[in-house]
Amino acid sequence: MKSTAPVTVRSGQFEFLKFNTKRDWRDGYHWMLTLSWPHFSAFVFGIYMLINLVFAALFHLGRPCIAEMPPDSFASAFFFSVETLATVGYGHWYPATIYGHIVATLEIMTGMFGLAVITGLIFVRFSRPTARVEFSRELTVVPFNGQPALVLRVANLRHQAMAQVEFRLTLVRNEQVLEGDTMRRFHELRLQPARAIMFPAALTVRHLLDASSPLHGMTPESLERCDARFIASVVGIDTVISAPVQSQADYSWGEVRFGHRFVEIYEELPDGRLTVDYGRLHDTEPVPPEHLAAMNNNRAAAPADSHRPEPSRISGG
Repeated sequence: MKSTAPVTVRSGQFEFLKFNTKRDWRDGYHWMLTLSWPHFSAFVFGIYMLINLVFAALFHLGRPCIAEMPPDSFASAFFFSVETLATVGYGHWYPATIYGHIVATLEIMTGMFGLAVITGLIFVRFSRPTARVEFSRELTVVPFNGQPALVLRVANLRHQAMAQVEFRLTLVRNEQVLEGDTMRRFHELRLQPARAIMFPAALTVRHLLDASSPLHGMTPESLERCDARFIASVVGIDTVISAPVQSQADYSWGEVRFGHRFVEIYEELPDGRLTVDYGRLHDTEPVPPEHLAAMNNNRAAAPADSHRPEPSRISGG
């Protein structure tokens, strides 16, 4: 069935209005899974009340179809419907006519199927795996091994490490093609690291802005002109339930901070353990001027090399 009304779809900072889309009755199941818990609870309660009101009206219209039930009491019909839907059957009220038996049979079948559906929905909502990954609120552009780098910080908020994690960062911007049209183009950015065997805490991910990067030579003004957006994604395996999980975030050109680096959040204790301060996950600090000067001097000479050793800062920046 085609819908003429626009459908609003939101993904991060992006919002779309879909026109002339087709509806399918199976979309209701997906829609119920996407509801928040308060909205889902309100929806289930509303359906439950609606079913009981409908059958209470049927019992009330067919009176005296239920033996020993007050004939003019809609409340009695409603509570008899509640008992029948739940297959409780206290015994003091019972169907007394064929009409009453038919309506009670239909309600019992409705209750059985409804309970199965609601139980399945609740089970899926509780059992589906989710990733608790937090992304830094901003991207930064800082020197790294003499080259400028676009930096993102991600953190695993669960108390168990994720396994076989893959980090991805996509650039979306307006570009003019040879035909003269302006199109929205997507560029997959190479990251260091792009994968991690284990992801227990927080990690800094970088994209070097070398000559091979689509962002080579970028400035705040150039990002604004092309309306640049960045989509970050983390995909891994939850080691507790052995299921794949995914999380993502997006950034606009105004959320790219030049000349600032993420502050250090790791500290090594005397016994060799590492502490991680999640409260400073989004904090940044200005890059020392001498580092910026060295980056400008070495930008043309320093090639991108993923095998160079990390600097002394544990989490980078």
